[in-house]
Amino acid sequence: MQSGSVTTPFGRRPMTLALVKRQLTTAEISPGKSAEKWKVFRDASEARIHLGIQDRALAVLDALLTFYPQPELSHDHSMVVFPSNAQLSVRAHGIAGATLRRQLAALVNAGLINRKDSANGKRFARKDREGDIEEAYGFDLSPLLARAEELALMAQQVAADRAQFRRAKEALTVCRRDVRKLISAAMEEDVSGDWAAIEAMYIQLVARIPRTPRMSDLATILDEMEMLRAEILNRLEMQLVSENMSSIAAPDERHIQNSNTESINEIEPSSGNELGAKPEIKPGPKREPIKAFPLGMVLQACPEIAMYGPGGAISSWRELMTAAVVVRSMLGVSPSAYQDACEAMGPENAAATMACILERAGHINSAGGYLRNLTDKARRGEFSLGPVLMALLRTLPGSSARAS
Repeated sequence: MQSGSVTTPFGRRPMTLALVKRQLTTAEISPGKSAEKWKVFRDASEARIHLGIQDRALAVLDALLTFYPQPELSHDHSMVVFPSNAQLSVRAHGIAGATLRRQLAALVNAGLINRKDSANGKRFARKDREGDIEEAYGFDLSPLLARAEELALMAQQVAADRAQFRRAKEALTVCRRDVRKLISAAMEEDVSGDWAAIEAMYIQLVARIPRTPRMSDLATILDEMEMLRAEILNRLEMQLVSENMSSIAAPDERHIQNSNTESINEIEPSSGNELGAKPEIKPGPKREPIKAFPLGMVLQACPEIAMYGPGGAISSWRELMTAAVVVRSMLGVSPSAYQDACEAMGPENAAATMACILERAGHINSAGGYLRNLTDKARRGEFSLGPVLMALLRTLPGSSARAS
């Protein structure tokens, strides 16, 4: 049983309040408490960085535990071991005497063991007539039992930090590869843009990665690298959409709309029964394309799209189509859904439809699903953009009953 008394170190070693606190904490171990000694040792080994000890100190602790005969550290048995320095050195793989003393002091300072010195500083055990240990002087392993739960939590935290560091390092490696290859592809295929400046940003980011990075270093650089990758992908996507729109668009697809369409209160496909609505067009190989509406009318009905244009304004259909790509990404509409809309409606009407969806985004659960539904109706000739624009125009402050 542990006496719980506070003992002072022998010789020149000073007594500190930290030693007093650790001995008092050890004295508060609950009766009957026990812990498997090698599990506690493994937890201490995992947590060595937080404990501030080195591998050699762990080798000495391992040697001390071999002198404890029981498989479990238990409050019901004496946890004082009393090997000589020579015995400890042998079991610690021949560690030098001076090094052994330093590592023993490190274990004491880390709060893993306590010294229980005799009057003359010798380590020994006094036994009774039956041969049981009555009193022992040497190194007390009670702190390991007292801190068993704490060491286990520290070991779990170290393992979690290691896994997080590994994931961040892998993510940074993948992101670096993506950025490097995307920049190279853009340069080789002459994509418009200042790719030399973007490459310089990439090189600067890579140069900031330390030789032995910490988690905070990786997290910061990973965030910036992911932002750079997102910017590159956005530029490439806008370029691809713009090229595709140019290939799809035809001059004869730009006509004025029927201004006599009837207003509706929600953004929804035309039923074909509204006043001035175009008749249903049956699917066929030579279906007439949906007619484009004046840009001014679209911008008047959908003013929010303007802030996504170059410089916060839109003055041409191409600028509207560029802004629609940005809005598409912001609303979570997939590139394939928007591409289908461009093919079914024409690029101008697809951009105008995205502007309408942005205007009523708070009333639409899934912008991507909504656009696909309109695209399907457009292929069947059941979608009319006119009622949508008219409905939005009527919601504007000071709007008249009929838009010019």
